[in-house]
Amino acid sequence: MILTISGQVNHTITIDPGVWIFDERKVDLDTYFSQENKNHQDQELENLSRAWDKQRKEGAIALSNGNVVTSNKKDLTEKSFGVPLYPFIKNANPTPNATTVVFKRSIGEDFQCSLEEAMEGIAGFSNNGNPLKENGPIHFYYRDGSNKDNPVTHIENIVLI
Repeated sequence: MILTISGQVNHTITIDPGVWIFDERKVDLDTYFSQENKNHQDQELENLSRAWDKQRKEGAIALSNGNVVTSNKKDLTEKSFGVPLYPFIKNANPTPNATTVVFKRSIGEDFQCSLEEAMEGIAGFSNNGNPLKENGPIHFYYRDGSNKDNPVTHIENIVLI
């Protein structure tokens, strides 16, 4: 259930989607696409700004990614979740030549989209409280939800070209 972000990147990233269940950046896939959402880069900057302001008010600067682990057991066992791909692709540090993302799939043809579309996309990792074992480990959703009923499934690795 582990995958990588590799290819035209300065840092290959290894990801275990199973730990995303405790990530505060996760989104409820049942409601996410019906809401107005900021692009992920703006949201990330807003979160960092809030964390910086909070630290300044407290008089000390602590190094942190600002991720606070919180969970509701009922939600975790019943809802479907995803996380924005933006922070993971950003941390892989794409090279200037990278323009396309290839989602390597265990069945069927690989799926390609632009780097910009992938960075704004959502990686689904659970369905009704269960990991995506049969057709995962992740699914890809466009930010606008245009493929929410038919996501890209069976994704095993992400390669930037």
